[in-house]
Amino acid sequence: MNMERRPGDSVTKPSRRLLAAFALYLRWYIGRHFHALRIAHSERFPRSVQGPTIIYLNHPSWWDPLTCIMVSRYFLPLASHYAPMDESALARYGFFGRLGLFPVELNSPRGARQFLRSSAKILSTPNSVLWLTPQGHFTDPRPRPLVLKTGLASLLSRFPSATLIPLAIEYTYWDERLPEILLNIGLPLRASDSLSKTSECNAVLAASLSAAQDELARLAITRDAGHFEALLEGGAGVGAFYDLWQRFRAGSRGERYQAEHGSIHRS
Repeated sequence: MNMERRPGDSVTKPSRRLLAAFALYLRWYIGRHFHALRIAHSERFPRSVQGPTIIYLNHPSWWDPLTCIMVSRYFLPLASHYAPMDESALARYGFFGRLGLFPVELNSPRGARQFLRSSAKILSTPNSVLWLTPQGHFTDPRPRPLVLKTGLASLLSRFPSATLIPLAIEYTYWDERLPEILLNIGLPLRASDSLSKTSECNAVLAASLSAAQDELARLAITRDAGHFEALLEGGAGVGAFYDLWQRFRAGSRGERYQAEHGSIHRS
């Protein structure tokens, strides 16, 4: 199926050239604001697109779409990736439409129809991946049970062979001045594994995402980077003056300077 935009069409095929340039910018931008982007259980993430594929995640922060772009570039760089965006926001920032975002009117029957129509078109197109935040709004990662909107479950009734990947995200501080982006890939599931009713399907989806989030929380609490694979490593150290002092201190003792603050406690 041709995904190039036509009059009245709400889905535009992402520009590979623009995505490559934007990803370079994101490496700098995320590296400036975070100590590292780390992912656990990366072996659970598919390395190729085999049929309709949906990645659904919790939605703790404004950073989520930027984080997902980096993950998509790392694991499935040759696939076309799509995600819904508030129609009014996309109208103001049309640039994002060329990155794979498509418009949906929020909290309306029209928006529900937009979502199902555009998502169905994406999932019917080979080598395409749909990214969703079914909570529908920013939500702290701790509340349970998870409450998901019904759009994803309704979509799965049309694509019973779809593969779903739960993705848990947290933004947390460990030992450095800058926070960590932590991700955990949950156990993949098939739409056919879910129950037929929308409410039952929603419960299965929520349980799978909750399990991925709970697993991530247990790993995050350890503050052990060994549980994760680093996709991107940014700034280290805790400030210019402290950094200068640590360099002087290490030199006066004949020790090797280590910029990461965590090394002070673990040496």
